[in-house]
Parts: sequence; C-alpha cells; structure tokens
Amino acid sequence: MSDYKITCCSTADMSYEFFKQNDIPLAYFHYILEGKEYKDDLGKTIPFDEFYKKIERGAMPTTSQISPEEYIELFESILKKDMDVLHITLSSGISGTINSANIAKKTLEDKYPNRKIYVIDSLGASSGYGLLVTLANEKKKEGKNIDEVAKWVLDNRLNIHHWFFSTDLTSYFRGGRISRTSAIFGTALKICPLLNMSYDGKLIPRNKYRGKNKVIEEIVKRMELHAKDGLDYCGKCYISHSACFEDARVVADKIEEKFKKLDGKVVINSVGTTIGAHTGPGTVALFFVGDKRED
Repeated sequence: MSDYKITCCSTADMSYEFFKQNDIPLAYFHYILEGKEYKDDLGKTIPFDEFYKKIERGAMPTTSQISPEEYIELFESILKKDMDVLHITLSSGISGTINSANIAKKTLEDKYPNRKIYVIDSLGASSGYGLLVTLANEKKKEGKNIDEVAKWVLDNRLNIHHWFFSTDLTSYFRGGRISRTSAIFGTALKICPLLNMSYDGKLIPRNKYRGKNKVIEEIVKRMELHAKDGLDYCGKCYISHSACFEDARVVADKIEEKFKKLDGKVVINSVGTTIGAHTGPGTVALFFVGDKRED
C-alpha cells in the first residue's frame, strides 16, 4: 500500500499541537496588519489575543490566498519522499484557494506521473474544516488507503455542521457585509446574528436574536436538531472563538450537559487570523457531525 500524507490549510483553525502530533503539514494563508505582512501561523507570530485587540483599536487586517508556488512547495516536499498527497482545502464558497491548489496539482502530476495528488474542497471553515480533517486522519490511522479516505471526505463533508454567532458587528460593517445603520442599531439593540455554512460552503445569515443569552440558547438548539442521533450524539464537538473564550465556554458547558455521550470534552480553539480578519472579535462557532446540509 502506498504511503500518503493528509494536508490542509492553516484556516482549519486547530492548535499547533494538533497538527504536530498528527503529522499534518500545512499550507499557510497570509494577512496584512498595520502595513506589515504576516503568515497565518496559528498565533505564533502574533498571539490571538493581541491580534483581536488591534482590531478592537481600529486595525483592519486584510488577507491573501495561498499561491500555487506555495502549494507546489508543500506538495513536492511529500512527493519527493515517494508519498502521495491528499489535500483538503478551505471552502470554495469563501475562498478561491482551491484554484491555486489545483494549479499545483496539475503542475506536479506532470512531474510525478506515478504519484497521486487529491485536492478536495472541504466546503467548510475554521474548526469545522478542522473537524473534517480530524475525522479523515482517523480513517487514515484505521488503515484506509488514500482513495478510500478521499471518497470518505467527499461523501461526508456536508455532514459537518457549522453554526456561528457574533456579539460584535463592527467587523461586519467594516468589511461591507452590513450597513452602518444596521451596525449602529444592531449594536444598540444587542442584536446577535446566527449564521451557518450552506451546502455549497457559503456563510449564510439565518436568524437574528436580541441578546447573547438568547443566541447561545438557539445555537445549542441547532445541535439538538441536527446532530447525528440527537441527544445521543457520540461524536466529536469543536468550538472556535475570536477573543471571547467565556462565551465559548458557556456554549461548551451547555453542550456537555445536554449531550452525555460525546466523544470526549468539547474542544475549544481560537478562530485564526485569516478567518478572524473578517469576523473580528466576538464570534463563537460550533461544529459537529449531523444530518446532511441541504440548503
């Protein structure tokens, strides 16, 4: 059986320790903050709390995709070792990075005709994308070959649910996703939008709730409604947050109280600098395996 590596992008928003322990190489996005370019390196160069404090003080970071050359460097470092590559990308619904990955794939297939290179759209983001990578890696550890794992990812990616809420609308206004009026009134009325990832990997606003407690209650209800086996859900549950750990912890506590059969405790990660450049502080995202996303 040919050996292979699973790779992904830094936007999977898992910890540095996770990628190191599981030997999952990364392709890194980049961001520009206060006129300087940085690698989205899981908070190593600029810690997450510092990054979000800069945004709160008015900084407006921008992000850039991974170039074909960077993907070539990543993939070729594996191919040179006579190993195949299964790369899972950030959702095409929010980024065009898969196009760069496919350019690299085509270039290297000509150079390494005896090797396999898969590039698969996760249709997910942040730690939901990370959950898909986690589960694919578990299939690899079970002994499944690259073709079997690639098929599993394609068959199961829409079963990873992504639900987000935000208590701070500032970055949504700055990024042009809502009007100044909506931001002002939304903030004054403590409106918290609830969003999820659609079947085509786009982030879609679903409802608006007045007050943090109400939106926390509603996001937990979404897991009750959609999780595989309902309250008997025995899979993994991940949460990511942007500088609002206390809110993430409240959600995690409620889930651990309701879902007694979880596979371990809820894992809480930080929303990384690429995703966080668009959400800003105050976002909590919930991820779990459930029914198929169809809208």
